[in-house]
Amino acid sequence: MKTKQYILDFQKRIISAKNLLIIQDIDGVCIPLVKDPMTRELELKYIYAAKELADEFFVLTCGEHEGPRGVNRIIERSLKSIIEPKKKDLYLRGLAACGVEYQDNDGKVTYEGVSKKEIDFLSKVPGLMRPKFELIVRNIFPNLNQEEINFHASKSICETRFSPTINFNSLFEMVKTDLEKRQLIQKNFEKMMNEIILTAELKGLKNSFFLHISPNIGNENDKEIIKLSTKDDIGSTDIQLLIKGSVKDSGVLFLLNKYIEKKTGEAPFGSKFNFRNSPKSTKEKIDLCRKFINVDDMPMIIGVGDTVTSHKKKKDDHYSRGGSDRSFLEFIQILGKEFGSENKIIYVDSSSGEVYRPSTNKTGFKGISDNEDILKFDMVFHNAPAEYINWFIDLANKRSNFKNVY
Repeated sequence: MKTKQYILDFQKRIISAKNLLIIQDIDGVCIPLVKDPMTRELELKYIYAAKELADEFFVLTCGEHEGPRGVNRIIERSLKSIIEPKKKDLYLRGLAACGVEYQDNDGKVTYEGVSKKEIDFLSKVPGLMRPKFELIVRNIFPNLNQEEINFHASKSICETRFSPTINFNSLFEMVKTDLEKRQLIQKNFEKMMNEIILTAELKGLKNSFFLHISPNIGNENDKEIIKLSTKDDIGSTDIQLLIKGSVKDSGVLFLLNKYIEKKTGEAPFGSKFNFRNSPKSTKEKIDLCRKFINVDDMPMIIGVGDTVTSHKKKKDDHYSRGGSDRSFLEFIQILGKEFGSENKIIYVDSSSGEVYRPSTNKTGFKGISDNEDILKFDMVFHNAPAEYINWFIDLANKRSNFKNVY
């Protein structure tokens, strides 16, 4: 546990940074995790604090900005207006769909690097899911009637534009602590989503999509490994069909390119840079930064996330490490060491939400990190998004005052 003095010093270093860039996940960080995404809420003061940070703040999320389930709808509900967010530039600026959907504070959305054929296929995915969903649910829950199946389908099949998703929480509610059924749900829907990948390949989209499993326990043969439920951990709760290349560490490059372009007038990677032309490996990403970014232009980057996993494998006593926030947090940490920019990693414990996850307050970092983990947290908010939000609002206010003075 960090001392009060450490927390004060930590915040002071961020506030007084010459160049600052905060890159933050959304769900579980500034919005408590909930079983039904349609009930998500966002603190009004947080929205204004994000605006106060202006060009020094981006979101980076696997959710989406637009659509009925998008974060923009949450902001509109928070302000009780569909006009004010656009008028006052209060939408959250940054990348969604893990790196595909970019928007400015006025809600203008762009999605470079995506083909019309891919968009057309994605629009058909919820329809492909529906009959498969019914078959799986009838096999696991033979006593459900059609009306009940329809209810769970509406909760479970997320018709998002760039990332159609199957969410397990509604079905998990029915099985409660039945571990066998929870794992059966996870395995069956992973198989279903792989079948949809195969359908895409048969339609000429062989290298277009991949499955993002949240949370996961790392990668094997370029595929994310599902985190099966245990008695202490609910494991994976949803699977998204994403466009290949849309990974959060590539998103960091895109946002850094935007940040430096705004500050200097020139985009180091070019004005057309997007997730599709991003290098794949960490080394290649670092090499790109070293080649095109001047040390003086590199900001102190603060990476904020909540979905990080570490799972000890019994067969060889090694750890599988994953989580949808791990790649971008690790990359920010490595980038800080390469450029001497004192980058910081913040972990928000989201275990107190409606979706059960390992808790730092109850079991330390078991299931989250381990002693051999290269990812190190500079600050941990143990008490959920509420604690982080209070800190964030205070930080935004003090940073604004600092910039006005200096």
